[in-house]
Amino acid sequence: MMRDAVLHDFSAIKDVQMSLTYDARLPSPSTLNAHWEVKTIGPQDDVWSIWEVCMQQADAVLLIAPETGGVLTRLTQMAEGLKKTVLGCHSSAVQIASDKYQTYQQLQRHGIPTIATYLFQDYLFHIGAKNARGSWVAKPIDGAGCADTAVFDDASQLVDWMQGREETHIIQPLQRGTAASMSVLCKDGKAYLLACNRQKITMQADEAGNRKIGYEGSVLNALVQHQQAFDRLAQSIAQAIPGLAGYVGVDLVVDGDDIYVVEINPRLTTSYVALHQACGVNPARMLLDLFYNDDFNFPAIAYHLVDISLDAAE
Repeated sequence: MMRDAVLHDFSAIKDVQMSLTYDARLPSPSTLNAHWEVKTIGPQDDVWSIWEVCMQQADAVLLIAPETGGVLTRLTQMAEGLKKTVLGCHSSAVQIASDKYQTYQQLQRHGIPTIATYLFQDYLFHIGAKNARGSWVAKPIDGAGCADTAVFDDASQLVDWMQGREETHIIQPLQRGTAASMSVLCKDGKAYLLACNRQKITMQADEAGNRKIGYEGSVLNALVQHQQAFDRLAQSIAQAIPGLAGYVGVDLVVDGDDIYVVEINPRLTTSYVALHQACGVNPARMLLDLFYNDDFNFPAIAYHLVDISLDAAE
């Protein structure tokens, strides 16, 4: 969905030549130009070599990749090593945002409201299963989406579930409120707010009785009443991590007048799928203007309400 939205947006820009790769197990792109170079990737292919060749032939690179396993960091460093314009975050910012504990520490240093975050041993030392109160969330330190994320009301069950995940997961208290996100353009410590979104988050028990968190989409600009607060927060985040650039998604929890940063996604997020419709302006054009014009002027955008449902897409 993100890939096809990007291709649709760039196809509307004159004199842009696209080269892209896609997984052979997935449908081919819905928007294709006969002059574009398209490479289908099969299970037997050396995907990293293919990506390197594609980057070598390009002027600029836009990466759609998860933080998990350092994939996004590695791709970003590859493009930087080839001296290509990366239409996204600097690798230094990707490394921070890809690590939820590092992100928490960086936000804390800059006084940005966030959720207390513990490594497993710190959780045992500071909280302990016997003294813990309330509900707790355990999630991968570099996860994307809601993969392998669970909620526990019983700290002893949390500790049991964490066995084998001690080095790969972080623990946070469950913050009550509305699951939200904002879509932002960033560059040189500045932020430009594109959309104020409500996330569609589910919580269901698995076979073991643990509550698993799921992501089913978002409603762009469902929280536009918080636009000014979101904008101030976006500026603070861009200043705290100046390597953030291009499109950035920030996950939030809104609890009354309080807004907490949950995590920062230094890449395209699912919200991009409907961003053109929500903004009334082509985000790909804004992205190119942001990187290629020193005097970037943020255009007047709309804040239309647009619903994205992953179930409907499937």
